[in-house]
Amino acid sequence: MKKLLSKIHNEGFRWNDIIIFPFLAAYLILEFGGLLGYIPFMIFAGDPTKYTGLFNTLSMYLSFAGIWIVALLWFLLKTNRPIYKAIGPKVKGNTLAMFGIGLLAGGGLNGLCALGAWLHKDIYLYFDSFRPVWLILIFIAVLIQSSAEELICRGFIYQRLRRSFKNPWVAIVGNSIFFGLIHLGNKGVTWLAILDICLSGLLFSFMVYYYDSIWCAFAAHTAWNYMQNIVLGLPNSGSVASFSIFRLDASTALDSFFYNVAFGVEGTVFSVLVLIIACAVTFYFGNKKKERDTNIWPKKVAPAEPQQIQENV
Repeated sequence: MKKLLSKIHNEGFRWNDIIIFPFLAAYLILEFGGLLGYIPFMIFAGDPTKYTGLFNTLSMYLSFAGIWIVALLWFLLKTNRPIYKAIGPKVKGNTLAMFGIGLLAGGGLNGLCALGAWLHKDIYLYFDSFRPVWLILIFIAVLIQSSAEELICRGFIYQRLRRSFKNPWVAIVGNSIFFGLIHLGNKGVTWLAILDICLSGLLFSFMVYYYDSIWCAFAAHTAWNYMQNIVLGLPNSGSVASFSIFRLDASTALDSFFYNVAFGVEGTVFSVLVLIIACAVTFYFGNKKKERDTNIWPKKVAPAEPQQIQENV
């Protein structure tokens, strides 16, 4: 308590620096943003859960635009305004090159997990359709969805915890656990699936901390979801898209080390091992770098001692 009071006095510690606040605020942003995102579809086309085909897939992902809107409005608050810098091009790691690396990492890792399930004959895929224009539009929609979750977890929560705690692991691990917990309500979720999602959050956090690039995390998250859901037609956190290049013959799918019938490749031991290795490699090479994530927060100036004030007068 004495240390906390000292921090309040010397560093301008405020109520929204309390560790629970970023998590509560993030949850509310997700809830209100999700509702806002569905409003246009409910007004113009009825219940979005009843859509089929291409429009169903687009609506499922585009609804996350509401989270972007609510989050950006929330960042207008003075205490959150520096977060705009973290998601913009002024941060060194936010480049097209890092975005491309993220696409390769996310798509490659998910493709590896799916390859394991296919080679083990746990899944059978068949070609469905290839429509380039729609695939581009859906990629943009998936980018909106994936980056919205990254904006909340690796943008807002991560940066708020980085501001409040000197130890970066509080931010790195804290937002990753939250990322896993917000998927608890997903269809077919298991404890192994939550562990898998937490590990993917840890990997994305390493991209932000060691490579100073939330754009890389945006891309990796997008490519992971796009590969399994739109390219391969596999469940994305339990949900199967109505439109994809390949389709899964669900009647032949088997539970195994490589695949989970209810949740897909994410809820498996193999996926967990792949992500552990990816995190270890990212940590190993990132730890060799001298530079870390950009400090977006203005430096706090401790108040002058009474004696110094009198001397200045």
